[in-house]
Amino acid sequence: MKLYLFSFRNHGDFHEDCVNIIMNDLIRVMEPRYIEVWGKFTPRGGISIDPYCNWGRPGTKYEQMAEYRLLNHDLYPEKVDNR
Repeated sequence: MKLYLFSFRNHGDFHEDCVNIIMNDLIRVMEPRYIEVWGKFTPRGGISIDPYCNWGRPGTKYEQMAEYRLLNHDLYPEKVDNR
């Protein structure tokens, strides 16, 4: 997993795209009912970015949960205390 994540270090894509690629790869490998991926990229030039994406299996309660979580997502990861 560490080597996989490090492969994005020089990926050359937008951070949001990297997080979506990671999520899609995890969905393919793990076949989860629900998944969230939250990237925490350290600042370069003083600007940090923390892209977030989630997915719930279509046609289940997890699809509705994903929509709810996305619409009510806390944009400040430093304040999240459930990690």
